[in-house]
Amino acid sequence: MNFIPQHCRNETEVRSKLIVHYLLPRLGYSPDSWYEEVTVRQIRLDFFILNSPIISNEQKINLARSLIIETKHPKENLDNHVGKLNKYLHTISVPYGVLTSGRDFRIYQKVDSPGLARGLFPIPLKLLFRCSGNKISHNITTIQAIIGKNSLRKNNRQSHEITITNASTATKVPNKQNMKTIAVYHNKGGVGKTTTVINLAAALSKKGKKVLVIDLDSQANTTFATGLVKFEDEVDDDIKKANASHVIEFGESYPIEAIKRTSNFCIPTIDVIPSHITLMEKESKLNQLASINFTLIQKLKEVKERYDIVLIDTPPSLNLYARISLIAAEFLIIPSDLKPFANQGLVNVKNFIQDINSTKKIINQEPLKIIGVLPSKIPTNHKFVTSTLPKQLSKITDKYELPLLKTTIFQREDLAKCADAVQLVGEIEIPDPRSVLDFSPSSQSAQEFENLATEVLKKIGAI
Repeated sequence: MNFIPQHCRNETEVRSKLIVHYLLPRLGYSPDSWYEEVTVRQIRLDFFILNSPIISNEQKINLARSLIIETKHPKENLDNHVGKLNKYLHTISVPYGVLTSGRDFRIYQKVDSPGLARGLFPIPLKLLFRCSGNKISHNITTIQAIIGKNSLRKNNRQSHEITITNASTATKVPNKQNMKTIAVYHNKGGVGKTTTVINLAAALSKKGKKVLVIDLDSQANTTFATGLVKFEDEVDDDIKKANASHVIEFGESYPIEAIKRTSNFCIPTIDVIPSHITLMEKESKLNQLASINFTLIQKLKEVKERYDIVLIDTPPSLNLYARISLIAAEFLIIPSDLKPFANQGLVNVKNFIQDINSTKKIINQEPLKIIGVLPSKIPTNHKFVTSTLPKQLSKITDKYELPLLKTTIFQREDLAKCADAVQLVGEIEIPDPRSVLDFSPSSQSAQEFENLATEVLKKIGAI
């Protein structure tokens, strides 16, 4: 597969399509040895690449075997950013840096100067390699020879080390948490499940978490809401041949890394395993495969070093895909509008959880932990909030004996508008949804999801 710079329309796509999906795998760096949007020695880096992953909070890392990658918008002139890269390399004592806009690709080497000891500005960087974006694939062997994982090991024997000790030294590199998997489920539809998944994912991403969203609902609402459906005609459907059904149907093939797509509906971006309407027609066939319930568990183990949080959007039913989701999950959030039918459905949810936990026990998995019922799509009418809502909330704990999240997601205009955003391409309007935290960051809805992310992280022991 060749890298095509024309497919990168902005800096986010340069990061995902060039660096994450194309370059780093070919240079030999595994997902657990590179860190995106990380702060080291008070400098915020787009990518910090190490020759081995950080294991502990007190581990020394060999900076002579590390690499900095800075990405820019395709229309940016890289000459304007060389000075800043020079400062980064000397401040952190890293020997090599990549500067790229997708259309222009450069590798620089730090040149040590005696004047540094006297506080003088470092001498200019040495340009080791440069090519246009169209020539990156053609020159990948040369690039590997300079900054590939094996090349850095051989070419840099002098040791420059720092110890990762606290957040002021490096943010996000240390203290790698175990991946947490959360299902968002209610067997009643229309309770705000998709809205919860996508905006919680965005809020967690903004808190520095690497997030994977898995859409296991054949209605594919989360796939639409994260902006992955860019076609108007089924002839152009690029999701049909690579989606969630392939991940769960095939044991050794179609790993998550091959199916995931990076969505820029929020910044920082998240990865999404898209759904497709074909999940519906495949269900009866998959139901006959006893092992199908456990495929997702195995696939998630393969990416446990890649992500901090996995959110699974489930179908509003008691079907196979709901079962697969809850078996794979460690934690459960139950969104509810607290109306009578949603409340009555909680009995089915509790019975379903008991069934799931029986299966988990057989395969030596911990029982599903209920984070809580999340009040969602709640009207903002003052009389309702002060009089009716407290009574509805008390039913959750008193009658249904379920834990209740403190955060409430109210039904606000911003949540509807951000999902309906479009992008004009020529004369065609293409869906271009945004998370509410990106669409209207100062809104009450954005604050509610920030609060939810903090509450959830505390409940699952991730902060």
